[in-house]
Amino acid sequence: MVDNDWDLLHLKVFTSIYRQGSFVKAASELGISPAYVSKMIAELEKALKVSLLRRTTRRVQVTSEGEIAYSWAIQVLKSAENLKQEVAASQSNLMGSLKICTSLRLGRNHLSNILALFNEKYPDLNIWLELVDRRVDLLKEGVDIDLRVGDVEEPHLISHHVVKAKRVLCASPEYLRNHAAPQNIKDLAQHSCLPFRDRIQPYGVWQLEGPDGVHTVRVTGKVGSNHSDVARTWATLGRGIILLSDWDIHDEIESGSLVRVLPEYSQSADVVAVTPARLSSSLKLKLCVDFLIKSLQKGPFSLKTFS
Repeated sequence: MVDNDWDLLHLKVFTSIYRQGSFVKAASELGISPAYVSKMIAELEKALKVSLLRRTTRRVQVTSEGEIAYSWAIQVLKSAENLKQEVAASQSNLMGSLKICTSLRLGRNHLSNILALFNEKYPDLNIWLELVDRRVDLLKEGVDIDLRVGDVEEPHLISHHVVKAKRVLCASPEYLRNHAAPQNIKDLAQHSCLPFRDRIQPYGVWQLEGPDGVHTVRVTGKVGSNHSDVARTWATLGRGIILLSDWDIHDEIESGSLVRVLPEYSQSADVVAVTPARLSSSLKLKLCVDFLIKSLQKGPFSLKTFS
């Protein structure tokens, strides 16, 4: 290293020590020797003319100057990554990896096809699609994008609106022939309903908004499931009333295999893309989110809603 100079490797070593709290653990993470880690830190401290770290018998302590250096180091490393991505993207050669989560039906019927097109456009980008019926911890599980339904309650996450949607009540013509259709929201408690365990929705409790305000009704039925596909099948077989996103049962409503019940009542269920970082921080993140939003709003794999 030229005197009073440093490079990105010095910053990577320093930020790894900051996160790991150990020279040895940082060396293991980076795949280099502890001696080389010590050399990198010594050179960085010499270049900056400050002490960044203090070693104790148990762990490494960061100095006040080290805290300042860390905040700048993170920004420099992110800028360097963005530069790399910008150049790669200009050559249609976006690289790196993205981990994306969503529900099983949304992923299988929509995202799987959309991401195949995105991968065709950027073949050097590694994409992992995780289909789960639970709320994921983006930071802990290393998720870049979570496509979900409903409000984002975590204050540290950033929400990007995808599609305005709502959950609606419906049942099969057979069920309605055998049971008097509910005339008001309270009648649902007397019907066989088909609740399923959504990501965060309380099981067996439906909250619906209508012309006379918001109502909460507890519903029961002889059958229930942890997956909407099963509940939808039971609904089409005449087993009861179901509450599902309009895009999820759009085709069934169009074909007549399901019909709306109490159409003046619904539950807000907008689709959003959630990220742990702002889109400006990563080109691959921005390009993927923009592609998902565009494809889900319009095109062969878009979400068809009644909104």
